[in-house]
Amino acid sequence: MPEIFPRHTMVKPSPRAWSALMAQRPDLANEPLVAGWVDAGYPLVVRRPLCSDDARKVALGLPLPLAQGKRRIAVTLDPDDILRADPPPFLSAAVLSAPACWHPCIAQLIRLDATTRVFGSLAWQCLTALPYLSAASDLDLLWYLPPGGDVESLLEGITAIDETALMRIDGEIHNAAGAVQWRELRGAGAGSSIIVKGLRDVRVVCRADILAGGMR
Repeated sequence: MPEIFPRHTMVKPSPRAWSALMAQRPDLANEPLVAGWVDAGYPLVVRRPLCSDDARKVALGLPLPLAQGKRRIAVTLDPDDILRADPPPFLSAAVLSAPACWHPCIAQLIRLDATTRVFGSLAWQCLTALPYLSAASDLDLLWYLPPGGDVESLLEGITAIDETALMRIDGEIHNAAGAVQWRELRGAGAGSSIIVKGLRDVRVVCRADILAGGMR
């Protein structure tokens, strides 16, 4: 079993491993941007494994930018092929890659939680300087709460900012229960059950357990 990296982890594989993968995948090697991806210093993202993936390997994803149709590419690599693994970037580090009209909203989100991280189009544009964002792009965020973190207060703050945001604010709240879409959690009733994403599975968890952060 490979080391389990959390979803959204950004990893950099060895150029040797990437070249070997390209030799096995001529369909990808014929895409110049993909073939040179690792040599350019760009990362890949950890995704949830597919049923067809080798369980001994790390499941990774690579979305291409707008000009290449935002095609999503799935690959797997051996754990030993991973040279570096980092969490997704902080929202505060990605703000300069966002459209200027997003900046006031992003400033509010950072004031709400300075540890907010970003994934999706803004994260990829920040990490590669390639054009991923469009006028229809969402702002995809990750909120990681410590044990005992106040989920309800965070939801109230996100909701207030979302009401005047120029873009759709999407994303997941993470605590010991797992990861849950913030909009689903906000809209669920007190006794509802909600889909929670774990490292390798998807479960249905009672909303009260999510708020308490008591399940792993």
